[in-house]
Amino acid sequence: MRLLAVALVGVGIVTSVGGQLLSANEIDRVLAADNKALGITRAVMPPADDYAFLRRVYVDLVSRVPTDEEIREFQAWPAAERRVRIIEKLMEDDRFVDRLTVFFEDMLRLRTNATGGAALIAFLHESVSNGMPYDELARRLITANGKAGRTPEVGYILGDDADPMAMAAVTSQVFLGIRIGCAQCHDHPFDVWKREDFYGMAAYFGKTRRVESQLTRVVYTTEGEQSSVLWPPEGVATADQRKPMAPKFPFPMVEDVKKAKFIERLAEYREARKPKAVAKAEVSVDELLAEADSKLKARTGTGGADAGTEAKRDIRKIDIQASLYSKSVLRQQLAEQVTSPRNRYFARALVNRMWKEFIGRGFVEPIDDFRGDNMPTHLETLDFISEEFVANGYDLRHLVKLIVTSDAYARSHAPSGVDELTRSELEASFLATPMRRMISEALYDSIVTAGHLFDVKHPAGANPLVLRETVRVVKGSAGKTAVKGKPNPLLAAAGGGQMNAMAAKPMMAGGGYSLEDAIELDFSQALADNDDEVSLDKMQVMSKEELEAQRMTQERMTRGEGMEYETKVVERVVDANPKFNTSLRMESPAPLGHFLRVFGQPTRFDLGEARDEGATMRQALMMLNGRLTHEASRVGPMEPMQALLVGPKADRVAAVKLAYREILTREPSPDELTEAKKIVDATANPLEGMADLRWVLLNCNEFRFLP
Repeated sequence: MRLLAVALVGVGIVTSVGGQLLSANEIDRVLAADNKALGITRAVMPPADDYAFLRRVYVDLVSRVPTDEEIREFQAWPAAERRVRIIEKLMEDDRFVDRLTVFFEDMLRLRTNATGGAALIAFLHESVSNGMPYDELARRLITANGKAGRTPEVGYILGDDADPMAMAAVTSQVFLGIRIGCAQCHDHPFDVWKREDFYGMAAYFGKTRRVESQLTRVVYTTEGEQSSVLWPPEGVATADQRKPMAPKFPFPMVEDVKKAKFIERLAEYREARKPKAVAKAEVSVDELLAEADSKLKARTGTGGADAGTEAKRDIRKIDIQASLYSKSVLRQQLAEQVTSPRNRYFARALVNRMWKEFIGRGFVEPIDDFRGDNMPTHLETLDFISEEFVANGYDLRHLVKLIVTSDAYARSHAPSGVDELTRSELEASFLATPMRRMISEALYDSIVTAGHLFDVKHPAGANPLVLRETVRVVKGSAGKTAVKGKPNPLLAAAGGGQMNAMAAKPMMAGGGYSLEDAIELDFSQALADNDDEVSLDKMQVMSKEELEAQRMTQERMTRGEGMEYETKVVERVVDANPKFNTSLRMESPAPLGHFLRVFGQPTRFDLGEARDEGATMRQALMMLNGRLTHEASRVGPMEPMQALLVGPKADRVAAVKLAYREILTREPSPDELTEAKKIVDATANPLEGMADLRWVLLNCNEFRFLP
């Protein structure tokens, strides 16, 4: 593991990055200067204790609470090193990539059921994993043309059907934090942007076309000859007066580059990391074909004329494909201006989003609404972080690290006894950490982690469940009314995380008991077959039993052509041993009524839609009565808790302490320990008593909210 050089400076951390010594609490010094300039003199809240910091950083970086083993590992490290070491460890975890992918799914409104959506999510996951710079990622999304399966980046354009008006609004709001879409119909009511500015922005997308093949139904984007964006707008001028709009980038740039030291640092950063080019003579296509002909002649003794002709024909076909999916010159020009280091809005917009994601409040609220009368509360701090982000090559990991190693991130909440006005002032000044509820994916995976549900915790046969399935059978066949074995994957069953997507949706609609099941997606599979449109079914991770059952079902349907059928009810006894997959790799967004949607996951359809952080009765009922909480509360023989409750080594006190560490990431107080023992001892069976205690802890506010 690549560790940072660590030293303590007050309560901040000094880190060595790329040979240059940077102070992570430099953010806090700039922030303090900002607050002083604003006349804010309140004292900062002290840093959260180690337990609270550990829980917070686990939930933020890998979207789950830590296990008891991970807590003990953290405690075993030297106090002066443990916080930066755990940050380094978590940022190397695969779940960190999954977590950032969910962040971008929200930001870019990615949906697996949209054209190209599944492939684009997989592409983003791979890009984050490989450390693709953010500016390169944005350029590829803005400029791509082609078919989604072959060019997954094109899912960004296809997400809004390549509509130039929609793409102008989306690109401005998502990548620059500017809601210029308000100027589509009239001059912006709250800012300087005019209707003509909006049309100039839309003109960059004016030649882009969404095309659907009538034969294969394949959808792709390409470039037309004529722009569809005309000026003046329809209704303002007659048809013969309207002409193609000239593209114009309406947003200001840094003029004096010499004063922008961060741009010089970016150039130095990239020059130092530039791979050394190997001198290579340019070879034309004809020369390559001639070489191939000579090699073929040498091996076979033939002239190779047919092979050369065939190769040339193939190359011409490739050229035809390239022209079909021709690159957009206009969108390339736009992407260069959007991602230019001279464009401060680009870095500011992402920094503001990231700050809100990990701190709980943005410098600008709403996070995608930068305008003249909605200035950042702490402009110097925002610009300092943005410049560091740019100077370090738009490195997403560096940006996250810079934020979560700051004092502002580590601070505790405002005291519980203060009035609401004081609390608001402390949080708005970043002198106290705002109260944040876990995002729905983190809450889901934290319940699964605390309840040992990522793997089975009961022996085989301990959880028999009778399922009734209505099936079609050949008329006159005897058919069995009771069958033991694996359920049909197409049956909506309470089979945990192995459930098929086709089974999930009927259960969601019917309000069944599987509203928390997750469908795991295989991102690598989504990009492996790049010749066809990537479907959700291709990304699903299915068990061998499910695949075999699916194959047999298809065979029965094929063999039964021309036969008469009748409907029968078949009972199946299955082993419903609970096991859940991570919600970070679910279809996006989850089906309506699913746990993730109930707890605020957005539809990812409307531009600017934020996660709903409000509490509802439906959330309470799902936590109180839902299958996920029920299964997490039960004590399984294959988890450590069992040995502390029954058998020769039973220790009720140790069992209660373990429950608190696994669920709340802390030790119980003496009073809590006394009350918890009463709950465990209230039933004749200590396993049932512990299930009651776990259920109580999972349903308390402390579990759902970050410390």
